Amino acid sequence: MARISMIVWNDFRNDARVLKEAQTLQAAGHEVTVFALHTPGVTKASETLASGIKVTRVLRSPLWLFRNPANPQKQTGAVSPKQANKGPVGQALRIVTRSLTHCVLLLRMLASRPDAIHSHDVNTLPTAWLASVFTRTPLVYDAHEISTDREGYAKLRSLVGWVEKKLMPRAAATITTTDARAKFFARAYRIPRPVVLQNRPRLLIEKRGDRLRRELGLEMPWPIVLYQGGLQQGRGLARLVDAAGMIEQAYFVFIGGGRLAQSLERQAIDAGLSERVRFIPTVSLDDLPGYTASADIGVQPIENTCLNHLTTDSNKLFEYMMAGLAVVASGMPEIRAIVNRYEFGITVPPGDTEALAQAIRTLVDNPDLRASCAANAVQAAKTVNWEEQEMKLVSLYEGVFRT
Repeated sequence: MARISMIVWNDFRNDARVLKEAQTLQAAGHEVTVFALHTPGVTKASETLASGIKVTRVLRSPLWLFRNPANPQKQTGAVSPKQANKGPVGQALRIVTRSLTHCVLLLRMLASRPDAIHSHDVNTLPTAWLASVFTRTPLVYDAHEISTDREGYAKLRSLVGWVEKKLMPRAAATITTTDARAKFFARAYRIPRPVVLQNRPRLLIEKRGDRLRRELGLEMPWPIVLYQGGLQQGRGLARLVDAAGMIEQAYFVFIGGGRLAQSLERQAIDAGLSERVRFIPTVSLDDLPGYTASADIGVQPIENTCLNHLTTDSNKLFEYMMAGLAVVASGMPEIRAIVNRYEFGITVPPGDTEALAQAIRTLVDNPDLRASCAANAVQAAKTVNWEEQEMKLVSLYEGVFRT
């Protein structure tokens, strides 16, 4: 049995990919600890999951020490982490506090005496590499994204490229999410092609339900068009609201949170769509399949704004498949290949609102086509799931420990 220390730059509450990888390695006989970020009043500083995975969280900022423990939403005279990020002084403070957080993560990982370090994405890579050097243990790097050409990372592109160029070749093994991304990393950094682990859900065919209709009080028997995931730039969500205005007799539901949440809700209200366009905040990983399986059409209108988007296959696409939904998705190469191969939906040119609306309307107006796509999705999910590929992760670690 080996001790594997994973590190993530989130609170590890809704990170489905990291959870599945940790569960797979734990089930294979290893002892997995995930090091994540802690928000008092929201997360536990430490816990052991039902699967045996240990979770250790550190404060996401030392400034959280000055919060009122009786009321985590209220500051006790200290500057909040969010406020501290404003202006040049705030930006400098942000760098210092983040560096301190990484130092604490590093010390906690060293104390766990790992046999391997597993870094999830580039924002944890330097810390993970230092931990592997100090402990003289192998480093596994899991690149969830192409962060050198990613939405919101423009200012960090050079730094990210430098970090990955220096450290990826030093990893004992690398992982990514699609074939296109594996080819990119291999060419960009002259490394062996990373192992591809797609963001597939576990095999769980959820029974069709009416949870969305009940919770949202949707009275008409219209199809429900669902988008689930972060409400962020570059995902075509404003276009989806526009498309809702072009389609009658259909409900549109957004599940998730993010920077665009308020603007999208305002857009729907201003367009007079508040009865047909609804919003649900982020739900837990355990609850999400039940929500998904109570929709009829899953939508992924991601836009071609960066190489990271162009090379994605999208976890929500697989989640829609597992829930037995017909889909409408942007025709990025990896997405188009999956949808066309399993014939469970329609792909459209990214960034084309009219085409998006027309494809959704086609499925809304054609119950037989919708049912056919749904049946194909259920059939495909029997083989396109996490269990079908997880042995690649176990084999990767067997190779790491042999060298």
